[in-house]
Amino acid sequence: MKRLPIVVAIPTKNEAENIATTVRSVIDHFEAVVVVDSDSTDDTRALAADQGAEIVPYTWDGKYPKKKQWCLDHVHPELDWMLFVDGDETPSPELIAELHRIFDPAADGSVKVAPAAFDIPLGYWFAGKRLRHGYTIVKRALMDRTRVRFPELGDLEAPGMGEQEGHYQPLADGPVVRLRATIEHEDLDPVRTWFERHNRYSDWEAWLELHPEVREEIRQAKTRQGQLFHKAPLKPLVSFAYAYVCKRGFLDGRAGLDYALAMSFYRWQIGLKTREKSA
Repeated sequence: MKRLPIVVAIPTKNEAENIATTVRSVIDHFEAVVVVDSDSTDDTRALAADQGAEIVPYTWDGKYPKKKQWCLDHVHPELDWMLFVDGDETPSPELIAELHRIFDPAADGSVKVAPAAFDIPLGYWFAGKRLRHGYTIVKRALMDRTRVRFPELGDLEAPGMGEQEGHYQPLADGPVVRLRATIEHEDLDPVRTWFERHNRYSDWEAWLELHPEVREEIRQAKTRQGQLFHKAPLKPLVSFAYAYVCKRGFLDGRAGLDYALAMSFYRWQIGLKTREKSA
């Protein structure tokens, strides 16, 4: 089968546990696979190269553009389409097939794709189990770099995110379509790393609560679901009720309960840190 006319960009830093599986999942299906690595101190680069990925070093200068926009600007610019895959993610076979249906050339050899970007749901794994219900994460992961750009926001002084863009979507100059198939997000690191990451993320979210002008900029760059939740009161309780009850997270058993509680705790952290800083 012909390779898809898409470059896969994999932003990494210390992803040795997961990176070989990620690269293997894409290397035979896409025109180019590039690991954009931020000075990993483990074997991330060597393991990715062994699987056939190109390695591009990246060092953030503390300004915009941040890492993903830098990829859009610099990584294989001859290919208009870029798919972002994290170092612990793998496109499902169903997603590969769906992309072939979208990008397979016409009889004259041309490829005509009307949307400017595609939103892709995550098949989320938590503490070693695939979640089938509960809160669904959707990422704008596939985009035409000529029609999509990450916003430059006033959050450079905020803690928690650093070189990576925060929890918002790139802005598209054209229609955005949601795909049916998933990117599987299966982190093989211990669950404590999830809490370590979300502790940093909550620092960023709390900073936003105290800077409403930047918070409003980011609200406009979120999904519709994110915008609605952005306005909700009592976020820890709303988060738990939505994931565990409304979206039937209880059907995932103990893993569903654990994930709903973890996300509720994350929202509680944001509120607590906000109150501490505003006191």
